Amino acid sequence: MEKKNLHPSRISKMYCSNCNKQYDYHVAQTFATCCSKPLLISYNLDTPFPVSRLGNSPQSIWRYFELLPVLNEANIVSLNEGMTPVFPLEKLGAAQEFEDLYLKDETNNPTGSFKARGLSVAISKAKELGIQKCIIPTAGNAGGALAAYCAKANIEATVIMPAHTPQVFKDECLLYGAEVILIQGLISDCGKKAQEMNKEGEYFDMSTLKEPYRLEGKKTMGYEIAEQFYWELPDVIIYPAGGGTGLIGIWKAFKEMKEMGWIKGPFPKMIAVQSAKCAPIREAIKDSIHWKENFTPEATIANGLAVPYPFGMDLMLDVLKASHGETVQISDEEIMKGVLEFTRKEGILISPEGAATYMAFQKLLQSGTITKGQKVLLLNTGTGYKYLENMIR
Repeated sequence: MEKKNLHPSRISKMYCSNCNKQYDYHVAQTFATCCSKPLLISYNLDTPFPVSRLGNSPQSIWRYFELLPVLNEANIVSLNEGMTPVFPLEKLGAAQEFEDLYLKDETNNPTGSFKARGLSVAISKAKELGIQKCIIPTAGNAGGALAAYCAKANIEATVIMPAHTPQVFKDECLLYGAEVILIQGLISDCGKKAQEMNKEGEYFDMSTLKEPYRLEGKKTMGYEIAEQFYWELPDVIIYPAGGGTGLIGIWKAFKEMKEMGWIKGPFPKMIAVQSAKCAPIREAIKDSIHWKENFTPEATIANGLAVPYPFGMDLMLDVLKASHGETVQISDEEIMKGVLEFTRKEGILISPEGAATYMAFQKLLQSGTITKGQKVLLLNTGTGYKYLENMIR
C-alpha cells in the first residue's frame, strides 16, 4: 500500500459492550473479561474531518485510517483490501420487476473474501503490539486471510477448521505457511480446540469478536457503502450473518458517520440471512435466555453461515432491533438455486452466502417487507470458486 502520511488515529477508548467498563487500548486486548462480552472501540468525533479529505487517501480500507485503531501507519499490513465495487443487478432485478437492486461484491479482496478487511486491521494491530503467534478457528475464509496477513507480517499462524471444509481453504492456508488443524464438527468445536491449545496464553486468539480489532476492519464496508452511494444510504441491506461481525460493523460505521455529519436521514433496514440448517438468530429472537439449550445446528453448503453460537449475538440483535430489521432463513436447496440464477443471469460465480442474500430478497419482496421503489443492497462476502467442491457435490 502506498503510504500517504495519514492523519493520526482518533481512537479514544475501548470498552465493554455490556457494562461500558474501559480497557487500555495501548495493550493487547481480547474480550471484556468483566462481562465475557465483546470489546468495542470508539473515536474522538467531536471535531469531524471533511469528507473531501478522502480524495487523497489510499484506495483501500486504510483511507479511513483516522477511524481505525492502529496508531502508527508504519505498522499497517495491507494487501490492498477494500474499495470493492457496488453495481446494479440489472437482469436479476428485471426478473423480479425491481429497479434498484445492487450488489457489493467482496470477491476482489485479497484471498477472495471480506475477511481480508478484518484481518488486515487485526494483524496490523498485532504487529504494533509485538504479537508473535496468532490462532483462529474458522469456517474457511477467515483462516486463509489470517494466513496471508501473518505471512506478510512475519507472524506465526495456526488455523483450526472443520474437516469437511473444502480442500481449497486448507491448501491456501498451508501455502501461506500456516499450521492447519482439522476438527470433526463445526466452527464452535474448532473454537474449543483453540481455547485448549491456548491455555498458557501462547497465542493471540483471533476468534470472531473475541478480540476488538477485526470488527474495526469489517466496519469499512459501511464507510464504502455510504461513499459509493454518494452519502445516501440504501433503504435495505441484506447481509449473510454467520459470526455477525460485518453486520455489527456496518451499523457501527453508519453511527460514526452520522455523528460526523457525513450522512443524514434514516439508516437502512438490516436483514440478517442465515442457513435454515444453522439459524441461531432465529432461536435467540424466540428466547434470548435459553436459546442454546434446544438448538441443534448442522453443517451447510454455505460454510460461513455455520456459526452456531456467535459470541456477538447480543450486538446482532441490537442492530436488528435498532434498524427495524429481521432475520431470514434459506435452505441449501434454495442457496444452490440462487447460485445458478446468479451465474447464468449476471455472470458472477457468487458464494453460497451471497446467493442466500438474493433468495432472501425474493422472499422479502413476496412478503411485502421490501417494496418496489426501495433501494436494496445485497452483500456477496466472497468468491464462489472456493466452494466448487461443496456445490458440485
